Amino acid sequence: MKESDIRNPNTHERYLQLVREDALAFFGDSSRLEETACPACGTRKFRAEFVKFGFTYGSCESCRTLYVNPRPKMGPLTEFYVNSPSSRFWVEEFFKPVAEARREKMFKPRAQHVAQLLPGQNRGKIGDIGAGYGLFLEELRRFWPDADFFAIEPSPEMAAICRGKGLGVAEVMIEDLQGADGTFAVLTAFELLEHLHTPETMIRKAFSLLRPGGYFLATTLSGEGFDIQVLWEKSRSVFPPHHLNFMNPDSLAGLCRRAGFEIEAAETPGVLDWQIIEGCSQRQEAPVGRFWETVARHGSAEAKQELQAWITKHRFSSHMRVVARKPLS
Repeated sequence: MKESDIRNPNTHERYLQLVREDALAFFGDSSRLEETACPACGTRKFRAEFVKFGFTYGSCESCRTLYVNPRPKMGPLTEFYVNSPSSRFWVEEFFKPVAEARREKMFKPRAQHVAQLLPGQNRGKIGDIGAGYGLFLEELRRFWPDADFFAIEPSPEMAAICRGKGLGVAEVMIEDLQGADGTFAVLTAFELLEHLHTPETMIRKAFSLLRPGGYFLATTLSGEGFDIQVLWEKSRSVFPPHHLNFMNPDSLAGLCRRAGFEIEAAETPGVLDWQIIEGCSQRQEAPVGRFWETVARHGSAEAKQELQAWITKHRFSSHMRVVARKPLS
């Protein structure tokens, strides 16, 4: 997979410009922000790192999570996601043109991975939190035709698309889903945790919705990922107020354990870290350091492939995945 397969660089740049504008328009007034504890471990040992688009990012001195503090209050944050030009642009201009490419490059492999990882759940109730266009559930249905598929999607437009695909739909935030405790075999949440005001609330709700022995599988961004560490505040993955939380494999696993889960995997299966750094170097978008400039210009294809494999194997990719299980008793 190439970075250009899943996002157009020019469209991405326009999106980030809109995010900059929205950050000022929606959160220029400091009364719309609030101090917060670490979203992963709950401590307040915060060390400021950098400011981007007017928001301060800092590291938790206990669990190393990178997060925005102070952050938008819940009400203004919800208003931002519903009404901001950058949110609408992401749906209409950023995601739609590459939706089918993402189906092939991202959602089909994810569905195959889940089907192989959790074969015993193939007749249960499967929910995708923040299901969007329902692409993941569509693809998983090809592997598990006898399962009951359910999109948890608060956007009326997206919920309507999911209904049109024959999926069950709850048109609510997961925290507001009632009457379904203990009914799901699997819940997934892809690229969602980095956006949430309080990730712990969502994860605890997922725990309550799962039946004993059920699985929670989530992907998100790791603040200890190679490309984010190299680029830091220049990283295109760091754009508040959309991306507020950058946990790491240890802190995300810890958060899930505190919610009651058993951890089966906390890994970084990403494949694009080096491509992001190399592309940044070639386009001269941001300094990547003398050594990585040398690798980008003079490193062999084999060296670059082995570097990415090392990054992935040793949990230093910025694409992170956790697989957690609700105990049987």
